[in-house]
Amino acid sequence: MTETLHATGQAAEPATPPTVAGIRSAIAPVLAELAETARSREGTRNHPFEQVRALAGARVLLIGVPAADGGAGGTVRDIVEVVIDLARADSGVAQALRSSFLTANQVTTRRDLPQRERALERLRRGDLFAGTGNERNGGASGSVATTIRGDGAGYVLNGTKYYSTGGLYADWFGGTAVDDDGGIVHFTVPTDREGVDVIDDFDAVGQRLTASGSTRLTDVRVTDDELVRTDKAKLRNPWLGSFAQLYLASIQAGIAAAALDDAIWFGRERARPIKHSTADTSVDDPYVRHVVGQISARAYAARSSVVLAAETLDQVRHTPDAVVRGAGATAAITVAQAQYIAIESALKAGELLFDVGGGSATSREYALDRHWRNARTVANHNPRDWKAAVVGAYHLAGEEPPTTGLF
Repeated sequence: MTETLHATGQAAEPATPPTVAGIRSAIAPVLAELAETARSREGTRNHPFEQVRALAGARVLLIGVPAADGGAGGTVRDIVEVVIDLARADSGVAQALRSSFLTANQVTTRRDLPQRERALERLRRGDLFAGTGNERNGGASGSVATTIRGDGAGYVLNGTKYYSTGGLYADWFGGTAVDDDGGIVHFTVPTDREGVDVIDDFDAVGQRLTASGSTRLTDVRVTDDELVRTDKAKLRNPWLGSFAQLYLASIQAGIAAAALDDAIWFGRERARPIKHSTADTSVDDPYVRHVVGQISARAYAARSSVVLAAETLDQVRHTPDAVVRGAGATAAITVAQAQYIAIESALKAGELLFDVGGGSATSREYALDRHWRNARTVANHNPRDWKAAVVGAYHLAGEEPPTTGLF
């Protein structure tokens, strides 16, 4: 059983109500440390357990939770701006916290959410969450082979989940299983429960420290209050996946910003003018200036599109039921557009970064390639061409985006 960051249920809830400004101030030194060590940690596969625990202790997950529920009461924009800054410091940490932020968003947007008060209690305590429905079972995408069977007064869970993002850092793990009747059941169990084994076997080219490996469930005892049956009720806004997709776009915006940071640093501190340059230093070379300007524009475009999408998504929360479906569809399209721009911007920024310097820019010492690798790995979650096609269908034919959770 893999060690988690702290014993579940041991942390105290904050003594004073959190604020957006207070949380941002508390996490600032942690972000600075993450940014300073990101390059070396990736090379040594050194997970930042201490820093992630510090972020959780600062109650970063409460940024967007309503004040009435013990949160900071921030907007969607407040959330994505924090996520962008997290990803700018270390995109792996931002990705690892995604399930936790999604849990916070669920309790914020759905007051009818099963076990809502229990989730709020855990969030206020500073607990972290991991979860996935993904499996490598040989079946069609989305198929579930993990089983949950009745056993005496409770249940027994067996199976293996993959892409368990944030699993090594988490106190709670959630996923899906098939019950005796063939129905899909959602479960949430402590990561330190007997039979839960979180494995560090994620081997992607980028985002190497997101703790996104396998979670093996072997005869895990589950009680009825740890299960939620699939909700068949009609949602007022069926595009609940928009926030999850905006989160991914925010990570891309952060990666683009990180590429800009390294471009400026490398241009000032390491790069030398090419032999036939008219400049004495790289910072005076017109082509280096042009490249850094391009990277800056890409980072700006990514951040701006994400922030605009966040404001559009925030409006849906305050839209009357009679017109919320249209507002939800518009927000989903806006998020898809932002995601497309953010992906393209991050990938291009990561590529252009190498034009700031010569051969030395490819040295493993600097690990400048990590920005492109990280952007590429995040981009593969949901292919951007699908996003563009759905946006086109919406504008041309008025077709609503799919309600699969990817929009």
